[in-house]
Amino acid sequence: MAATASSPEDDKAAAIISLNFIVPKKEINMVPDMGKWKRSQAYADYIGFILTLNEAVKGKKLTCEYKVSETVEKLLSLLNTLDRWIDETPPMDQPSRFGNKAFRTWYAKLEQEAEALVSTVIPSSVRAAAPEIAVYLKESVGNSTRIDYGTGHEAAFAAFLCCLCKIGALRVDDQLAIIFKVFDRYLQVMRKLQKTYRMEPAGSQGVWGLDDFQFLPFIWGSSQLIDHPTLEPRHFVEEKIVNEHHQDYMFLECIKFINEMKTGPFAEHSNQLWNISAVPTWSKVNQGLIRMYKAECLEKFPVIQHFKFGSLLPIQPVKP
Repeated sequence: MAATASSPEDDKAAAIISLNFIVPKKEINMVPDMGKWKRSQAYADYIGFILTLNEAVKGKKLTCEYKVSETVEKLLSLLNTLDRWIDETPPMDQPSRFGNKAFRTWYAKLEQEAEALVSTVIPSSVRAAAPEIAVYLKESVGNSTRIDYGTGHEAAFAAFLCCLCKIGALRVDDQLAIIFKVFDRYLQVMRKLQKTYRMEPAGSQGVWGLDDFQFLPFIWGSSQLIDHPTLEPRHFVEEKIVNEHHQDYMFLECIKFINEMKTGPFAEHSNQLWNISAVPTWSKVNQGLIRMYKAECLEKFPVIQHFKFGSLLPIQPVKP
């Protein structure tokens, strides 16, 4: 009987099983360490993951048809659990408006359960990876001391998903579901956390930042709109258009949330986005946002100092 040829994905999974998983830790402790990060395998894999997904969602609606695997279903169930815990942990009465301390109670629950939650998502053959991957899940929901949330936490969730791809739990044909189901659900839970516990924006640039909390959905969301027959960048500042199309496009979903949370003229509270609405095409918006993400998030020490490195996202330089 002829041996069946193994697929490249199976070969990759076999290589992963032989990995020694480690609990990720910080490696970027001073500004000069940033060079180490930009040369690292982790940086190459992280940005590669973001750009691969950017390509996958190009021109596609959130409501289009795509495969939903068992792993994706399990991830949605994990996020539903986090959502349910918010309902079970109402905000406390406290004098300060921002940073409701009940978030710490919610977070303590995640800290306690994260490994068990991750174990339900990954194949039993790589169960040993749970402690390593759980770190990225815990890092992805905000900081429990400062009760804040920012693009570094969002990056930890993308790193969490990237690790699930590396161990073979998520596969190439899951790409659309990763963004349209899993990441979209993650955003809903994060918005609920931000609203419920009045979380502060971490390292916010105020009106000069793109958004108080997120960045990636603007990148992937602008890719979805590339070559759209009628919607142009100038349209997203019109509330009527946002309300009509937000179910289909992540970018407009983000704008809708901003409109709900902020008062006053859009040009004043979201100046960067207002400027982006003047860019002629979505393709140019998408390219500009990728450049901005690298410069404003991935190359900023205050963001990257918190990033953690393990066996799946290693600090070691890319092999030539």
